Amino acid sequence: MATTSDRSLSELRRDLHKYPEGGWKEFRTTALVAEELDERGYTLHLGADAIEADERLGVPDDDEIQRARERAEDLGAPEKYLDRMGSVTGLVAQKTFGDAGPVVGVRIDMDALEITESSDSDHRPQREGFASRHPHEMHACGHDGHTTIGIGIARKLDSDSDFTGTLKLFFQPAEEGGRGGVPMSRTDHLSDIEHFIGIHLGLGNETGKVIAGYDRPLSNAKTDVEFYGESAHAGKEPNEGRNALQAATTAIQNLYGIPRHQAGGTRINVGRVESPNVQNAISDYTRMRVEVRGETAALNDYMLESARRIVEHAAGMHDVDYETALYGKTTTFEADDELVSTVADAARSIDSIATVAERERMTVSEDVSYLIKRVQKEGGDATFVGIGADHPSGHHTPRFDIDEDALEIGVDVVVESLERISRNASNAS
Repeated sequence: MATTSDRSLSELRRDLHKYPEGGWKEFRTTALVAEELDERGYTLHLGADAIEADERLGVPDDDEIQRARERAEDLGAPEKYLDRMGSVTGLVAQKTFGDAGPVVGVRIDMDALEITESSDSDHRPQREGFASRHPHEMHACGHDGHTTIGIGIARKLDSDSDFTGTLKLFFQPAEEGGRGGVPMSRTDHLSDIEHFIGIHLGLGNETGKVIAGYDRPLSNAKTDVEFYGESAHAGKEPNEGRNALQAATTAIQNLYGIPRHQAGGTRINVGRVESPNVQNAISDYTRMRVEVRGETAALNDYMLESARRIVEHAAGMHDVDYETALYGKTTTFEADDELVSTVADAARSIDSIATVAERERMTVSEDVSYLIKRVQKEGGDATFVGIGADHPSGHHTPRFDIDEDALEIGVDVVVESLERISRNASNAS
């Protein structure tokens, strides 16, 4: 099997797109990245050495994790790296260039979404043969491109760069749902980072545009709720049942009635409701997935606590038991001015970039927030960079695709930023 180093960035991205892996199941992706970076002399921290495994959120059950690992092995993932991962995905790769210089981190997310990719003949991945081969898994947010950019950064630093310092590449699992940022942010790998850059492709921006500092994303929390009732014949003895579905519908109606808050914007959504039941039986089990967001962490907590209170009392009204489990969570952040300016200046120096915006408000949520907050707490600075990429359909849709010209642009922006960071550090000393 050819290694990633034998493929162009476009070829690598298409391979990753063809074999997407959902959160905490990115075994093949992680192993392929590890193989190339190992060849390039990076020190590798894999699996539980890259994240705090006990802090993971929204982890699939053990059987699903094992099936994902076996699938990766069947698809040719290098066994030596799978063995080092065990049952935990994720990678922090570190390399020092030159004798001295700043310690810089770059975060790259790797996971796919639980979406079935479009089979329409005019959908380019389908037409050109690189649509997802995995049912109900798809790279519908560009993380295949992010992973590719991470590899491209390593390649360019080896071949055409005067960067001096230590680079840490954080290949993070499970960004979707806000599940992987917390456990990666809790590691010591972030304790010495002086400058930190996260990246994201697309987000409605055309190829050739760069946002040097996305900030103030919405804080977010996702909760799984289960109601446990008692079944009974709906015609003969409905009074003997305890209706889990009725508790859920009561909760849903009132969740959407949580008062808006004077301190800022809030959101709530019930994205999934399941009650595997027949028409003539009282529902004894219902599960639903709830999401809240807030303009600040405090507003997000207000929404989450309100949602929990409503679930509790809906269960009480209908005499059913309930359980809640936090599936994922993000917080908010503000990018640092000096690093935003450095990235903006770097982007302006690149011929393929037509438009540079120094700052824009991020209207979605991102668990890079926890890594950024950790770096800032330790005294470093950080920013989240938008790399424009034309996409014919919106993020998280079955027809999502990206303009692959943006891959090289993303590599160039990050590498040029790294070089300017190291030059600034050298001049300051």
